[in-house]
Amino acid sequence: MKIALVGNQNSGKTTLFNLLTKNNHTVANYPGTTVDIYVGSKKKSEDVFIDLPGIISLTPYSSEHEITTSYLLNEDVDLIINVVDVTHLEKGLYLTTQLLELDIPMLVAINMIDMLEDQNIKLHFKTLEKMFGVSFFPISAEKNIGVTDLVCAIATKDYLYNPTYNWLNFIKSDLDKIKEQLETEHETYYAIKILQDNDTLNAEIETIKTSLKHEYQEDFYEVIAEKRYNYIETALSMSFKVLSKHERHTEKIDKILLNKYLAIPIFLAVMFVIYTISVGLVGSLCVGFVEEFFGWIQDNLSNWLTSINASDWAVSLLVDGVIGGVAALMPFIPQLILLFFFINILESTGYMTRIAYFLDKLFRRLGLSGTALIPFIIGSGCSVPAIGATRTIEDKKEREMSVILTPFIPCSAKLPIITLFASFFFKQYAGLMTFILYLFSIVIIVISALILKYIFKVKRVSGYISELPVYRVPKMKYVFTNIGLQVWDFIKHALTIITFASVILWFLLSFDFRFNYGIPIETSMLGRIGYYLSYVFYPILGELSWASGVSTIQGLIAKENVVVTMKIIADVSGDSSVFTSSLFSFFTVSSALSFMIFNLYNAPCLAAIGAMKSELKSTKKTIYAVLFQTGFAYLIALIVFNILRLGGL
Repeated sequence: MKIALVGNQNSGKTTLFNLLTKNNHTVANYPGTTVDIYVGSKKKSEDVFIDLPGIISLTPYSSEHEITTSYLLNEDVDLIINVVDVTHLEKGLYLTTQLLELDIPMLVAINMIDMLEDQNIKLHFKTLEKMFGVSFFPISAEKNIGVTDLVCAIATKDYLYNPTYNWLNFIKSDLDKIKEQLETEHETYYAIKILQDNDTLNAEIETIKTSLKHEYQEDFYEVIAEKRYNYIETALSMSFKVLSKHERHTEKIDKILLNKYLAIPIFLAVMFVIYTISVGLVGSLCVGFVEEFFGWIQDNLSNWLTSINASDWAVSLLVDGVIGGVAALMPFIPQLILLFFFINILESTGYMTRIAYFLDKLFRRLGLSGTALIPFIIGSGCSVPAIGATRTIEDKKEREMSVILTPFIPCSAKLPIITLFASFFFKQYAGLMTFILYLFSIVIIVISALILKYIFKVKRVSGYISELPVYRVPKMKYVFTNIGLQVWDFIKHALTIITFASVILWFLLSFDFRFNYGIPIETSMLGRIGYYLSYVFYPILGELSWASGVSTIQGLIAKENVVVTMKIIADVSGDSSVFTSSLFSFFTVSSALSFMIFNLYNAPCLAAIGAMKSELKSTKKTIYAVLFQTGFAYLIALIVFNILRLGGL
């Protein structure tokens, strides 16, 4: 018998699979994809278990969803084990209702049941079985509780399967008419899909769809989703003996944090505190210590190399090129650690998911949904995975808009740019300026979204469907693990790409086109190239600065390179600090803000551009997106520079 394990991500599905197969399994690729599925079996048994990728619904809007849905529809599956996380019952049972519509024998394994026992909550499984028409098994895959009962039920086929579709009663007659015209398996699933799609099959079906559209006056996908959730809520309200203490606390907290008048001010206040502490109060103190430490390393290394009669170019290469490049980024690690700490705390408590739900209505006016907030939040760490996260957005136009808009969120690689300028020009208000720039990114996203909504001609916006988790005390073990991984990714980047780029920069700054060393930096190879770039940046800087121009172009390789390039140029020119260097001393408040704005909001790094191309699936669209981002950033920088300069700044 072929048995497929299906469930949400992180529902414990794979843990159960490993327990059932005792690690007696192999990894395989679903034909035509790179997505892994796991196939295993129990010893002395002919049953084959297939661990399919985790999904939240049967709507195929990502590669994982496509694989799981395609497998269930096209392969000969004898039984489905639907694994549901007991702490996210609504979300899990939403998928359950869709799986029942496939008309494949199924049983439901309610996982992590021990968590309910810890909270003294009783769940009446007989009521759930009556409501859904299939057997429910309480288990804990991690603690191997109830799994034996599940295995025995499968072996003896002692499980209920008489599925009910009570959530579809309001369209039962219409579904029956459509199913009469279908000659395929999974009739209920395809009949619902026909009602939700915009395609026209014949006059009779079109009449049914028109009638339903006139009756409900909204997107039919959302109508069915609402009916599912209403039915699930009814089933759970009849099955729970007591209300969770955590849920009661969550309701009280939500009355404040998700209040229609207070939610956004509170969210902004929270982010203000985060950036003030991360970049301002605590972060700036740590930066000073790290800068002094690397300055000490550079001085001592330079003295030691000189004492052993190393050549001038070798001393400059190691001190200014290699150590100088790494030293340009390391001072910002403490600020990143603090920023990642606060963001992880907000995510693990459940606050970020809830604010995404709250902002859904606002985002829909911009041609987006609250789902788009997830890539934006991820984008504060790195744009590459954030752009990949747009796959969860179902509508194509909305997804493409989100791909273009996501890089406008300043990622962690852009934090050194903000910190370098904000700490010098705004001193004790550096944290406030960082918060303002992040807030300004929201304004830019709003304006850009309205422009793209007009360009893409977006009329229909998908709804944001997500179960709101209860507020939880963060598990610090996982918080610190995530911080470690995120910071290590940043450091690896600095020690590989940035170090390599730093050496190349040193070479281009130290030699002219005749490969003469010790020449004035303005006559170096990079100086000559930058001379022509300086005219492009003159309108937003008010100065023909070749050094600023090449620093910005280096940001295409990696946004950290902007600061690295400025530091190496200052070192090679003989100055220990960026803004004491004659090459950067021209900066004023107006030109500094203009420079920051352009580098924060122009085209992202090459890795992010590659991710954009992958998601947009078009070189032409990618080029247009990069031109839009760069042109819009240049326009905003130009406006800000001239307004502030007129104000005497």
